[in-house]
Amino acid sequence: MRGPGDQRRRGGRGAQAAAGAVEAREAAATAFYDMDQAQKYIDGRVTVFEDLDARAAEPARREFTRLAEAADAASVAYISVLDAHDLDDRDRSPAEYDAARRAFVASTERLQKITGDLNGFAERLAPQMARLESALDQLPPRLTAARDAVAAADAAVSAARAAGMDAADPEQELDRAKRVLAQLGSQGLGGLGLDGAIRKADEVREIAERAREAAAELPRQAQKVRDSLSSVRTRADAVANRTEAVREAMRVLVRGYSQACWQDLKGAPESIEAAVTRARERLNEASAHAGRSEWKRAQQALTAARTELNAADRRAGQVTGRVEELKAVAEDPARPVEGVRFAVRDAQRLAMAQPGGAPPQHARVLDSLVERLERAPQRLTGAHPDYWAYLQELESIRTAAGDVVARIRSERAQQG
Repeated sequence: MRGPGDQRRRGGRGAQAAAGAVEAREAAATAFYDMDQAQKYIDGRVTVFEDLDARAAEPARREFTRLAEAADAASVAYISVLDAHDLDDRDRSPAEYDAARRAFVASTERLQKITGDLNGFAERLAPQMARLESALDQLPPRLTAARDAVAAADAAVSAARAAGMDAADPEQELDRAKRVLAQLGSQGLGGLGLDGAIRKADEVREIAERAREAAAELPRQAQKVRDSLSSVRTRADAVANRTEAVREAMRVLVRGYSQACWQDLKGAPESIEAAVTRARERLNEASAHAGRSEWKRAQQALTAARTELNAADRRAGQVTGRVEELKAVAEDPARPVEGVRFAVRDAQRLAMAQPGGAPPQHARVLDSLVERLERAPQRLTGAHPDYWAYLQELESIRTAAGDVVARIRSERAQQG
């Protein structure tokens, strides 16, 4: 039989075991609460992430789903331990209390491990969320600026149309801005993502601003076209008036110089007349477009007219300039040689200034240029020398000398 001392010792062990089990149960309850709070908080953060950028949030949602499944399983296991060990029932042995304590300790460790995993995930998620939430502050003013820009462009296009302007182009840009704005509204942050929504808002603003500027430019463009119509007509008359001078210059070339000197200019008077005719046709088109307030088309027709006149003017200058060049060289054939000889000598001096003297490849080229320069006057033979070929040969020598200079300087730059 056990004596009173044994009963006291057994009672002491039971109370101690019961206290340990209760303490373990409270620790498990705290761990469960901490895990549950972490799970709810992170679920909310991931949901916000999805609202701001659904595509970017997909990996985070997948990872959180795995963690949530583990947390749910740990919760079920904790509740099972709680149900299996009712510590409010005092009729328990020390061994039973000890078993309950161990079960609650194991549950606590599992709950704390999952809470640590959840908190680690939250720490990794925090920088992305901070960036998104910072960017979120930028979206409302960007949207406001986009809507304001669309409204301003709408007003400018309406004003241009009311003034009788052809506002088709700015209106087309405005419609594009409205479509992008509608896309932004329909897809929202979830579809576009925050960065995508900000980009779309900026795109709307930029397109709308271009439309507004284009509409506001229409009256100025109209006046510019009107002024240009007058100035280009005057230019056409001036170019047309050069035709007779070109004909006279061609007569001088044909009578006084060999065919080789003017063959490439043959038909210049006729080509100039044809270009002026085409320019005037484009001017008439521009005038018709202006009468219908089609300013862009009028401007395009004016540009085409200017192109024709520029070509005609350049052709006329080639003919009259050719007479002057040939007259000068016929009077003093040696004069153009001096400028070319100076260019060759300049290249020679630069080559010789190289360490060790002129590089062989440059020396060979320069020697050949000197020989060509000496032979050039030999082209001037017969009653009607080919002065034009002579001038072209001299220009070719000058260009080749300039190429040598450019290569030497490039080589120096690479070495330095």
